[in-house]
Amino acid sequence: MTTAFTFSSKRRDVLRLAAAGLATGPLWAQAQSGWPAKPVTVVVPFPAGGGTDAFARPLSASFSKLTGKQLIIDNRGGAGGTLGASIAAKAQPDGYTLFMGAVHHTIAPSMYPKLDYDIEKDFVPLALVATVPQVLVVNPKKVTEGDFKSFLEMLRKSPGKLNYGSAGSGTSHHLAGELFKQQTKTFITHIPYRGAGPALQDLIAGNVDMMFDGLGSSAAHIKGGRIKALMVAGPKRNAAFPDVPCAAELGLPEYTVQTWYGIWAPKGTPADVQARASEEIRKAGNTPEAKAVWANQGAEFSSMTSQQFGQFVSAEVKRWTQVVKLSGAKLD
Repeated sequence: MTTAFTFSSKRRDVLRLAAAGLATGPLWAQAQSGWPAKPVTVVVPFPAGGGTDAFARPLSASFSKLTGKQLIIDNRGGAGGTLGASIAAKAQPDGYTLFMGAVHHTIAPSMYPKLDYDIEKDFVPLALVATVPQVLVVNPKKVTEGDFKSFLEMLRKSPGKLNYGSAGSGTSHHLAGELFKQQTKTFITHIPYRGAGPALQDLIAGNVDMMFDGLGSSAAHIKGGRIKALMVAGPKRNAAFPDVPCAAELGLPEYTVQTWYGIWAPKGTPADVQARASEEIRKAGNTPEAKAVWANQGAEFSSMTSQQFGQFVSAEVKRWTQVVKLSGAKLD
């Protein structure tokens, strides 16, 4: 009898604990789904003024307006965007530190062999927020050729005469330049910076001659006449800049480079917080204010789900591995 009584008591204890778990489980989930309960920081791995910033800041404004909580931009530039990525990967996975990276972070694995993070394993994809074609831009005072054809003729006649700035070694700006050199059989000296913002400022100042940049950061400067666009790197013209010819019509049908930007959370972030963050980011990117900014910069906000974005990232890692191998690009 004693044994039976002891067993029954233990069983009652187990049932009480189970009941408590069932009671508190929904409360925990409710607390998690209350995200955001405080300001959210998004690590932007480049200095202010670059393409990532061009989308992160209007997205932040829309997010704050919709949720009532700030989305704070934390610029952490360096090492082609890998320094900020490393910092974000090690952040507390509670949904209050996010990471806004770019195509550069799918190039980095094949350029930086000793990265202390893995973009596919240490992050959770939330949303692809912007896709823009790259554009070949020049300082009109340094490069006086009026069109792409005469510009290309000059490059071939004077190898090494010009240099191009980039957001850093291993970024899409760098690889776009290497691909261009390979496909046009020209030589231009690469000058890496700590981000597209500083590189653009030096391009405007005339300290570098040209740049392969995403329209997100170049658009305002092209419209303001501070730099000149000679070519859109893709198969078609961009609606925001209909007068700029595309690579395909200029005799470079294989020259296609797009810059894209996405948001991730550190691995381990609760699933319901991931879902809520993804939802709020999409809402922020689809406000009339954000749509106007995207259109003005020749960009599109993706309709990909989080899962599709993750698959896209994996495909981009494989694609850029091949591009790096074929181009022979190396860190400067």
